[in-house]
Amino acid sequence: MSTLDHVKAKIQTKESLRFFLNSQQFFGKKIVFTNGVFDLMHLGHVDYLSKAKDCGHLLVVGMNSDASVKMLNKGDARPLQDQTSRATVLASLQFVDYVIIFDEETPYDLIKFLQPDVLVKGADYKVEQIAGHDIVLARGGEVKLIELVQGYSTTAIEKKIKG
Repeated sequence: MSTLDHVKAKIQTKESLRFFLNSQQFFGKKIVFTNGVFDLMHLGHVDYLSKAKDCGHLLVVGMNSDASVKMLNKGDARPLQDQTSRATVLASLQFVDYVIIFDEETPYDLIKFLQPDVLVKGADYKVEQIAGHDIVLARGGEVKLIELVQGYSTTAIEKKIKG
């Protein structure tokens, strides 16, 4: 299997991953879930995702589909990269175990389906604002907030390119 094939194998559907994640939880592995658009990968993303991985054994990243990004009103030009490109770049990171593309505005249904042990978001959120926090907390899991590296965002990069 080529390196790129290995990367692409990390991009899964929720159905294909559920049984595997359940078996890992049975053996005591902590499943960590986070989500985002990840339009232009930058230092902030890499720092955030590496810290998310440190919260457990397997890191599953829910990534907004192109249609889902449009629902978020990030601007007419967004996403800048299509979902296949974004997912492939995400999956190429060594600390990302799996990527799942979702079509909804939030990953609430995906979190409900996967039942992760740890839910991670940036510290710019409050726990109550995080989609799926209620699901994870109700089953005894944790919600963790990670400090973001200041000065790095896709929006800032987009403005700099345009400027």
